[in-house]
Amino acid sequence: MAKAEEDRLHQVVSESRRARELRDQGYRERALKMYPPICGRCGREFTHKNMHELTVHHRDHNHDNNPSDGSNWELLCLYCHDNEHQRQVEVQRGNTATGGGKGASATFNPFADLKSMLEGKEKKD
Repeated sequence: MAKAEEDRLHQVVSESRRARELRDQGYRERALKMYPPICGRCGREFTHKNMHELTVHHRDHNHDNNPSDGSNWELLCLYCHDNEHQRQVEVQRGNTATGGGKGASATFNPFADLKSMLEGKEKKD
């Protein structure tokens, strides 16, 4: 790649990152004012010291959908946020206990039929 092309590519990437950071700061700041600094999944509490580990998750996965009432946001710690996005990838791939498809749950519950299994075992005994 020619030096001029490489410089242009770096410029485009840098501008894109700056624009994303500005956009993120806007809704992040609003979300942090609306909601308490607690992960919506694991309940971990955050202080000023570790606030950078708390992310704003878009429920519909559309980072441009930022309603002023915050209805598309939830605060998640880095770990829960990564887990949520991995679950979404699995749903899109169809790797779910319910057979996949759009809107299917990405969570497998190994104990879902435990009660009926136990009741069946008791009847045999």
